[in-house]
Amino acid sequence: MTEPGVQAVGAGKKIWVTLTGLPLTIALNWPFRQSTSGADFWVLHGDIRLEGSDALHAPVAVNLSQTVREVMPSLEPKDAEAPVINALRKEVDRRQIEFLKSGKLLPVPFSSRHYDFKRQQWIFGKATDDVMAEFIERKVYWQTSLAGDPRVWIADPAEAQYVQTTPNHLLEIAARLVAAQGLLRIEGEWAEPTSGLMNQSERFEAARRLALEDLEKKHAFERG
Repeated sequence: MTEPGVQAVGAGKKIWVTLTGLPLTIALNWPFRQSTSGADFWVLHGDIRLEGSDALHAPVAVNLSQTVREVMPSLEPKDAEAPVINALRKEVDRRQIEFLKSGKLLPVPFSSRHYDFKRQQWIFGKATDDVMAEFIERKVYWQTSLAGDPRVWIADPAEAQYVQTTPNHLLEIAARLVAAQGLLRIEGEWAEPTSGLMNQSERFEAARRLALEDLEKKHAFERG
């Protein structure tokens, strides 16, 4: 399998869809740097853009704790990119990140709450098969609609990590969508949307609008 985060030749920008239905692009400014504030953690700056919006984004500073640093093979993108992206997506799912046209740098903890030391694996919340099916539909729709990719990688280990499953299980879920609804065409680890999926744009747009409204209401309430 291709390494997490690596795009196929000719592919456009990578769309990272949240479980709430928001399509994001995430730019990370590698490498991690040790904090100069005296605290024992490493910092990685980045920017999360809400695609399909009027330039809404969230600048972030990912703060990696020493506890988690000790379980990571390295701080290079090949080892750190997938869990960092998934930690950021989970903060969006939890409505902890606010998208603005001009936002302040937001510290985001990348800590032991994302890692199961007993099982030695990342944990971002186990999704049900129904949730995974909807996630795959949204992933294929937004990657095709926003990035223009004719083929979408379903067996991406970073996506499997996000919903706490395996790449093979994601392929099984995608195959069920083919059998039940004919929304996809599957070839190996890749999927193409059918017109049946792309014609449901209002459903995906409605989910995006609702997720953004919920997020904005939460932050408006906190501001009083």
